[in-house]
Amino acid sequence: MERIGAALIDIDGVLTVSFKPLPGTVEAMESLRAAGLPLALVTNNTSRTRATIAAKLASAGYPVTAGDILTAPAVTAAYLREHHPGARCLFLNSGDVQDDLDGVTLVPEADDTAPDVVVFGGAGDEFTYACLNRAFRELQRGIPLIAMHRNLYWRTSGGLDLDTGAFLLGLEQAARVEATVTGKPAEAFFATALAHLGVTAAEALMVGDDIESDVLAAQRCGITGVLVKTGKYLPETHVSAPGTPDHVLDSFADLPALLERAGR
Repeated sequence: MERIGAALIDIDGVLTVSFKPLPGTVEAMESLRAAGLPLALVTNNTSRTRATIAAKLASAGYPVTAGDILTAPAVTAAYLREHHPGARCLFLNSGDVQDDLDGVTLVPEADDTAPDVVVFGGAGDEFTYACLNRAFRELQRGIPLIAMHRNLYWRTSGGLDLDTGAFLLGLEQAARVEATVTGKPAEAFFATALAHLGVTAAEALMVGDDIESDVLAAQRCGITGVLVKTGKYLPETHVSAPGTPDHVLDSFADLPALLERAGR
């Protein structure tokens, strides 16, 4: 902790729930800013663009801009441009993030011609049987499957909602394929965030409410992991997890005190 020079921070369930600030989190981020700690907000949110997320957070009082935010769609777009340039993508996602998909060609919903890649974003009402079945049939041709994340669920103001991972697991088994994941917990996602901040893994910490995709995944990359007991946190997933977080806090609001105790 004495070496911490930057913080990676999840958004959903850590700072906000359904974009409503959790108690004390705005003040905590203001404290980190005042201390001069470089921050990157790293999120698997696939329903909003970086600009939209930044605007909603700023309107709630968080001192952030679009430049502080790294999303799974933006990282996925970079991956597709590098590994599948010019590919026509069948994109299954809830929400409009097209502005963050520069250089990516999306197959229109009414276009029944064969795509080159199947891309999964975040789950929602768009995940109908017809759409999932079309993806299944396309994958049987042997084309790649890219997933922005494989989260099983996420926290909303109404409770926990199913997310992409719940559907992805079945599709992988049915089509006998394995998705390439580009968002958290992919190592490349954390590497991109570290490069964005200009720090090494040993100099950074990751704050998240998902013990596996946020915290343990970051720790496997050499980043200090901080689990918060908000958002999707459940005691049973904490106990049964295949690893132990470096630190556990009741809330992101407690992070400045943790850093102060460590002498940051």
